[in-house]
Amino acid sequence: MSAEGRRLSLLRIRRMVNKELRQLFRDERTKRVIFVSPIIQLILFGYAVNTDVHNVATALVDHDRTVESRALVSALTASGYFRVVTRSDRTADLGNALDHGRAVVGLEIPAGFEADLAAGRSPAVQLLVDGTNSNTATVAQGYATRIVLQRGASVLSSGGAGAAPAGASGPAAATAPIDLRARAWFNPSLESRVYNVPAVIGVIVLLMCLLLTALAVVREREVGTLEQLLVSPLSAGELMLGKTIPVAGIALVQLTLVTTVALLWFDIPLRGSIPTLLLAAALFILAGLSFGLLISTVSSTQQEAFLAMFMFILPAIILSGFLYPISTMPALFQQLTLINPLRHFLEIVRGIFLKGAGIPELWMQFSVLAAMAGTGLAVATRRFRRTL
Repeated sequence: MSAEGRRLSLLRIRRMVNKELRQLFRDERTKRVIFVSPIIQLILFGYAVNTDVHNVATALVDHDRTVESRALVSALTASGYFRVVTRSDRTADLGNALDHGRAVVGLEIPAGFEADLAAGRSPAVQLLVDGTNSNTATVAQGYATRIVLQRGASVLSSGGAGAAPAGASGPAAATAPIDLRARAWFNPSLESRVYNVPAVIGVIVLLMCLLLTALAVVREREVGTLEQLLVSPLSAGELMLGKTIPVAGIALVQLTLVTTVALLWFDIPLRGSIPTLLLAAALFILAGLSFGLLISTVSSTQQEAFLAMFMFILPAIILSGFLYPISTMPALFQQLTLINPLRHFLEIVRGIFLKGAGIPELWMQFSVLAAMAGTGLAVATRRFRRTL
């Protein structure tokens, strides 16, 4: 192509971009959807998508009623994870509390608990957990187990009820506290919000990319302006660029907004490089736009395009590792996640935010996103030519 041809092509693309921007921002409601709704969604998701467990309703049956049994209960409640809502002397009341939903956890301390500790024996403490919500049950069970074990170790190490007397032999003498010092890297407080909010950023950006592009071509067809574009000098590639560039710019602005909210409102750490994050976002946005344009070219009406978008976005979220770990999925679905751009972007954004990772550590995810973006745009452009 000659220099004059390139100049005219750039001029046509620029005019197409201006036309798309005017069409997008012509309605005030559209501006609110584009710039306000992502912030609202981030705040809602940031608080709602939370797997932390606090103040779990606990039913207590203490048959021992001694200093040590009360100290164990105090250790559970002082942690902030458990809250005693009902106390009883009957074991059957634990089951009733769980059956009727008054409690999620039931704790039964047997008679002779303190005496067993004093004798160096291991008393059996029963913990019942409502497994209806498997995540809450698993986390609560882990917290309770850890607290009970720590309480037992502290009794032994302090020379209290469970300490073996001088010259003693047997289990008490053989038992020694273990000085286990665990440390969580990258998320020391183990808050689920720190892990989930960066992923919410990716979900919001993908949703907006699909929403703005899936209706792009089909809207022109419905309102009757596609025929005007057909008789214009615009080529299929120029038309696709004109549809893509405005949405890509809007998506980058949205990314900046929601990232700022994540850093300032939720206090999410950003340990990596901002240019690396922008590069990953650009590739991810292009991949999302290509899928949206492909949906737009194969749909006949806006309603059909809207339904097709949601048929894509829901499996993309489920198979991204946003809600469920990919390692727990069946082998077939783990393979399907490899063709999901959201899965690779979430690995990148979590690595940048939490670990300070860069391109050398995440080059595979960057390469896959680049390949998806290029292939998707090529297929969408070819499909659009065929549609014309």
